[in-house]
Formats: sequence, structure tokens, C-alpha cells
Amino acid sequence: MASKRIIQVEEKVPFQLLLPLSIQHMFAMFGASVLVPFLFGISPAIVLFMNGIGTLLFILVTKGKAPAYLGSSFAFLAPASIVIANFGYEYALGGFVAVGFCGCILALIVYKFGTDWIDVVLPPAAMGPVVALIGLELSGSAASNAGLLDETINPANVIVFLVTLGVAVFGSILFRKFLSVIPILIAVLAGYAAAIACGIISFEEVAAAPWFAIPQFTAPKFNLEAILIILPVILVITSEHIGHQVVTSKIVGRDLLKEPGLHRSLFGDNFSTMLSGCIGSVPTTTYGENIGVMAMTGVYSVRVIAGAAVLSIICSFVGKLSMLISTIPGPVIGGISFLLYGMIGTSGLRILVDNKVDYGKSRNQALTSVIFVTGLSGIAVKLGNIQLSGMVLACVVGMLLSLTFYILDMLKLTNDRD
Repeated sequence: MASKRIIQVEEKVPFQLLLPLSIQHMFAMFGASVLVPFLFGISPAIVLFMNGIGTLLFILVTKGKAPAYLGSSFAFLAPASIVIANFGYEYALGGFVAVGFCGCILALIVYKFGTDWIDVVLPPAAMGPVVALIGLELSGSAASNAGLLDETINPANVIVFLVTLGVAVFGSILFRKFLSVIPILIAVLAGYAAAIACGIISFEEVAAAPWFAIPQFTAPKFNLEAILIILPVILVITSEHIGHQVVTSKIVGRDLLKEPGLHRSLFGDNFSTMLSGCIGSVPTTTYGENIGVMAMTGVYSVRVIAGAAVLSIICSFVGKLSMLISTIPGPVIGGISFLLYGMIGTSGLRILVDNKVDYGKSRNQALTSVIFVTGLSGIAVKLGNIQLSGMVLACVVGMLLSLTFYILDMLKLTNDRD
């Protein structure tokens, strides 16, 4: 980033630059965010609406000091699908509200007791690999979106993928001045053009979509059994949230856990999820794709994030526009994700480097090794209807291991304590 001008969190951005930067962020989140409502069988319009509203609320709660875009959470897919199948979507919404409410209570607890405990349960030797896993475990998703894991690979998909990824990679090192801050947007447009040339895009649904449509709002219903099926997800989303805030802190060069504070970001994230359940949308979470965009471009301004949120709200009411964006094919999304997810993984390694983690100490070797293997091995642990795997399971294992080391230090039983 030394060769690029950093646009910091609180900086104002001229409109002629704000618009393309905002579009870039919206494109980065769009593919993954609209996938969740499709899996739940609901219209993506209400989700786009709530993503925008939730992001603006998050910015307000965090006093404009924590750049983050809130998109659809995948953590709720398994338990919510069970509730939908047995009770109906309205009762899943009730579960979303309950999880969001409990998350807000958790934020108040963090406010009361502070965040010093994070340094104990997630020291740099543990936090680095946990953050790296946020990006690394998504690498398969990027390849799948691109169609590279299909039994029979379509050459057209490969061409579109390579065009998109190539423009993003080489654009990031060759583009200058204005173009140097929108390589993702240019790569998406180049990939889209390649997809049209390869004939893998159809505009029939765009033509059939209405120009104006009000998102469909749905009220939640509450059932204790349904809530208990979904409630354990709070463990997953809390681990994910802390990891995202840590990696964003490293990218922007500020400790967001201290200012505006983990309690504020946790509250903003969970309040958005609670409100989503109240109006018929899916839970929200800070998005790794947008963190990757910030890491790549050096643009951290919350005004850009807010601009993307406003565009998302507008898209939720303009049927043809949201449908047009939804025609962005998987190979384009996969090509962009290849780079963005890798950026997150690199940020995890940066934590290890910046903190000068000493691997001459056995504990650091053990922490990093166990966390990486746990996260990448495919191991899954089921707690009722909730399955812990990947980064979340690795985070839990790392926290337990770190806490055990801390207790052994207090008892003066370890041979490498400081």
C-alpha cells in the first residue's frame, strides 16, 4: 500500500470518486448476499433493503469509525432450514430476532467487562491463523462459484474467470491514479463483458422484471423450540465478528476493538440481525468480500461503505436494476473472490509478522499448528443442530488452548512463560 494514497476511515470522498467506489463495494458483496435468500426461497429484494439499512445502522452505532458492510449471513443456513421445514419461515424469523437480541445483550456484557480477555484467549499466535482461516476456508467457495470444481468444466467459465482474475490482479499493480482505486469494479465489468461474449448471460429475466417493486415484508412468529434450534448460532457469529474486526483493524491501522469498541460493533451487527428478523429478511454479518476490497484498494472511508448501502436500498426497489446485477455470472464472482479471500488470508499472516510471534516458543508453535490443522482438516463438531467447523471450530479450539496455557502460566507450571 506504500505506493498508493490511503483514503482513511473518516475522509470525505468527492462524488465523482464516491459513486464508482460504492458500486465496487456493492458488486463485491452482491453475489454472496443474494444467494442466502434464494436458498431460503424468498425474494432478494427485502434482503438488499435490509443489507443497506443494517449497514447504515452499523455505521451510526460505531460512530462512523468502523468500516464494514453488512451482508447476508451463511451461519444460519443449517438451523434455519430445519425450522423452515418444520415450522415455517415466520418462525425462523423469530429465531433471528432472538439471536440478535441475545447478541445485543452480549455486547452490553462486553461493554461492562472490556476486551482484555481477547488478548488472553486469542493471543497473536492464535489470532493470526484464525483470521487467515476466514479467507482460506472460503477458497473452495470461490472455485465452486467459478465452476472450476464441476465434473465437466465449461471452457467459457474458465475464460470468464481468467479475464476477471487477470484484470483484478494486474490492474492492482498496473493501474494508476483514479483507476488504481477501482480495480475490482473494472475487473467485474471486464468479466461481465467476457461472459456476454461467451454467451453465458441471458437478459430474459431482466426484461420481465418490473421497474418498481416494493420489497415483501413479513412479520416474525415465535416458538421456543424453533428459537432453541437457531440460538446456538450466536457462538458462530460472535467468533466470526471478532475475527472480522481484528482483520479490519490490521488493514486500516487502528484498533477497532478499542475504538469505537467491540461492544459497539457487536451491538450494531446483532441489532441489524434482530431488525432483519422483524421485517422478514435474513440475518446480517460483516462481509469478508468488502474487507478484501479495502485491503486491495487502500480505501477505508465509511462514506464509501454508506454509499454502497444506499445503492443496495435503491436496488431493492428497482426490479430491473437488481435483476441486472444478479445476472453477474459465477465465474466473475469466483474470479473476484479468488483475490479478495486471499487478501484476508494474507492479513492473518500479517498479524503474525507485525506482532513478531516467536516460534522458538513451543506454545506459539502448538497454537498456530493446531488452529490451522483444525480449520483446514474438514473436522466438524455438532452441538445439537449447530455444526462447528472451519474457522469457527478452529477459533473455539484456539481459545480453549490459549486459556489452558494462561491457567498453567498462573500456576507457574509452564517452561516458556514470559
